[in-house]
Amino acid sequence: MSIQQLDYIIAVDRLRHFARAAEACGVSQPTLSMMIQKLEEELGVELFDRKKSPVETTPIGKKLISQAKVIGFNIKQFREIADSARDVVEGELHMAIIPTLAPYIIPKFFGEVRRRLPDLKVSISEIRTSEIIDKLKSAELELAIVSTPINEPGILELPLFYERFIAYISPTEKKMYEQEKILSSELDPHGMWLLQEGHCFRSQMINICHKNASAMQIYEAGSIETLIRIVDINGGYTLIPELHISALTAEQKKNIRFFSVDEPRREISCVFREDFVKERLINELVDAVKIMIPKFMLDKRLSKFRVKL
Repeated sequence: MSIQQLDYIIAVDRLRHFARAAEACGVSQPTLSMMIQKLEEELGVELFDRKKSPVETTPIGKKLISQAKVIGFNIKQFREIADSARDVVEGELHMAIIPTLAPYIIPKFFGEVRRRLPDLKVSISEIRTSEIIDKLKSAELELAIVSTPINEPGILELPLFYERFIAYISPTEKKMYEQEKILSSELDPHGMWLLQEGHCFRSQMINICHKNASAMQIYEAGSIETLIRIVDINGGYTLIPELHISALTAEQKKNIRFFSVDEPRREISCVFREDFVKERLINELVDAVKIMIPKFMLDKRLSKFRVKL
């Protein structure tokens, strides 16, 4: 059994096609097929059902490939411990970010990382928190930026900043619209527009209203931008993250209202596996966030301490 064979089965599982997996691994298909067959013979099990099109991973294959991903991650970490001794950050970084943060973080983030770490190739996926947790546990991701706490064993949370929730109200909602500031206890669940099921932002919105979702008249949309357009056209109101304010037009900014007491906010953190070893990388990413995010939103500890792993 070799590291190369583990890379091959992971590629076939991901691409569900032997020829494409061979191309991704930089070898010929006969070579990849032969190496996988030898591994299957060594293990005494079939990893793939080759009769299916596209090829399917067998139940035992799924278990073994899940472990192969963790092994691959640990081998990568082994090399990175040596790199850290030379103060080198290079290679690839696979990370993720939740959809309700991505539009405000990713565009500037790429430029900052490229400037700070020119030898690092960064791949960022925009996915929901539940999937991020699964991919961190299976070592398909190295780190992510999410709303916390998530309280998952084996995953560490590094708070970055705190973002307020802002009400975006249609002028047709006269009672709410005429107030300079609002109270969360006064939010009327009827006519409130929410994100689709699965977004952590949706759950936070419901909690702010102190209402059970089943008791609410709920209208759902897929993105913050869509929610705002729905309110503009149909009336009602929604809640938006503070970072979205800069994307509003001058006219739309007239529709925002801040909360007056105990302003609801969400904690945004960098999360990673507890066996993560790239200390310099974490600190460079933290410094990049510090440049992109207004100072008053940052976790105060970031300005005083460097992250130690």
